[in-house]
Formats: sequence, structure tokens, C-alpha cells
Amino acid sequence: MTAPAVPSIVAETLTKLAYQTMQQGKSLMGLFHKETSTRLMELLAPQASPRTEPVPAQVLQDLRASMEQLTERDWQDAAAGVYPSSLLFDAPWFDWATRYPLLWLDLPQTWNRRRERNVRDLPTDIDPQDYPSYYLQNFHHQTDGYLSDHSAALYDLGVEILFNGTADPMRRRILAPLRAGLEAFVGRPPGSLRVLDVATGTGRTLRQLRGALPQAQLVGLDLSSSYLRQANRWLSQLPGELPQLVQGNAEAMPFAEGCFQAISCVYLLHELPSEARANVISELFRLLEPGGVLVLADSVQLQDSPQFRVPMENFRRVFHEPYYRDYITDDIDARLAGVGFEAINAESHFMTRVWSARKPG
Repeated sequence: MTAPAVPSIVAETLTKLAYQTMQQGKSLMGLFHKETSTRLMELLAPQASPRTEPVPAQVLQDLRASMEQLTERDWQDAAAGVYPSSLLFDAPWFDWATRYPLLWLDLPQTWNRRRERNVRDLPTDIDPQDYPSYYLQNFHHQTDGYLSDHSAALYDLGVEILFNGTADPMRRRILAPLRAGLEAFVGRPPGSLRVLDVATGTGRTLRQLRGALPQAQLVGLDLSSSYLRQANRWLSQLPGELPQLVQGNAEAMPFAEGCFQAISCVYLLHELPSEARANVISELFRLLEPGGVLVLADSVQLQDSPQFRVPMENFRRVFHEPYYRDYITDDIDARLAGVGFEAINAESHFMTRVWSARKPG
């Protein structure tokens, strides 16, 4: 066996260094924004300050260590070929830079809603009958909830800041188990495999899926037409076939039984009441072909990450997340097994829990 060429080793080392530097910069940016905006709120709108618990020093150390483990895993998966290393740097930097001032301009409205406990401050031009009642809220206290182009334009940037630049690395944790699950269909042409991303939002997960599965047929479903418009703008920039985008409720999706070989669902379950959560999991089972794989990603829970109880509680208090407390005590493994899934596996990565499960063949 010949040793790797020296230029190749140097290139890999430089790429890893660039990735680590970028992640550190994103982390510092997130911390700066949150610290500055919190101090501004305490000065200008003190009544809007939520009651949070102090985070113990040991928990902060655990969070930092967990974040470092996440980014190292992200790099290792790219180096192993699970997805191209270009995904590590895939972000709309220019668009985010132009939209960043809008986050600051939006803060007074957020503070007002928090102070007034107004969680139904939604656009007047929507028809409430088009959405389930639990959806008609200002999740995260964000302007217009999920129901405007303004909200969709700011969402990705806001999430990146919230998680100190780790949102995409956490999303990418679905790719390895999803690709492993698709090996059940290894005899089929890659272009015949259909992968559904449920609650696709602005399409960030679909971008990761396209990078890891360049030939697969990708479909994204979301309830918000505004977020789907933003997803179409982001995804149309990619080479190759444009993913199909469908507006619909994940509790009753407009697809035939067993028509997908893989399904992903990222950061949806914690925003659903218990009954809706059960309905969605049943739908995910229905839509998979026997032998197909489901990969879920959502917040960590108290059972698997008890050391992060205080950050989880603070998250619920700072952001309007009406179903989060119920979610973090829910038994997702039991729900998956209850509808018929098998080979259930789960791992935690920083603040994200990833489940994979198979529909019996």
C-alpha cells in the first residue's frame, strides 16, 4: 500500500483547519449576538426578560465539549465520504450578511410579544382554516410565526445564531444513518430512490441530502407556502434536478402508501402536541416502502441528556415553545415501536437527538 501523497495530506489538513476556523467564528458570532441582544433587551425592555436558571460552570464545560465532539464528527464523516467536504462550507454568507440587520430591527416586536405574552400575532391575510390550531402561533416569538416571507427570510440565520453555528452540523447527523438504511435497496438504480424530507422549511436539510445523495429523487413537504418559496430560492441554486416541493400537513400527507425508500424529519416533533406527534409518526410509517429507513432529528431529551436539563428549561422559557416540555419527556423509541418500526437506534450530538428506524420488509 502506498502512502498518501504529501500534497493530499497538506490539502486535507488545510481544509480541516479552515473548517475549524469557520466554526469557531460562527460560534463567537452567535455568542456575541445573544449577549449583546440580551443586554439591549434588559436596558430597553426589561419587562420582556424571561426568568431563566443560571447555567452551572460544569454544564457550560459539557456544552463546549459536546460542541467540539459534534464538529469533529462532522469533519470525520466528510473525510470518510459520507458527504462531500464542500457541504461543510455550504452557507449563503452574502444573503445572511444582508439580512442580519433585519434581525436587529425585528427585536422590538419580539420583546413586545414576550412582554405581552402575545403568541397569536399573525398575518391578517391568512385563512386560519388552512392550518391546525397548534400551528397558528408565534413559535420562538418570531414575527408572523411560520406564515410570512419575512419570517422565512430570517429563519435560517436566526437558527444559526441560536446554536452558535452548529445547526447544519447537527442536521448532517441524519446523513450517515440514512445512507446506511438505503443500502437495503442497493440493487436499484440510484436515480429511482425516493427520499422525503418532512417539515422541510427553507430547505436546509434538502441541501444536505442533495450533497450526500446527488442522484436520488428528493421531495420536501412543509405546511408553510412562505417557507417553501424560500426553499425554492435556495434549492434552485444547486446543480442537478430540483427537489419537488409540496405544501401539506405532516399528519396527513398527500402521498401513496409505501412510495418512499427513505424519510427524514428534522426539528418537527418538539413543535407538535402529543396527539399530532403520534399522527405524524404513523404517517411516516405508512409512507415508507417495506425495508425503508426513517431518520428523525430533534432536540435532546431529559432521559438521554439529563446534564443539559437547565439549558433545555431555559430554551423553553426564552422561546415560545408550548409543546417542548411534553416532548423532552416523551418516549420516542416507544412511539416508533408502537407503529411497527424495528431496528430502532438513537444517538445524541450536542443538542440534537437522532433516531433511525426501519420498516419491516
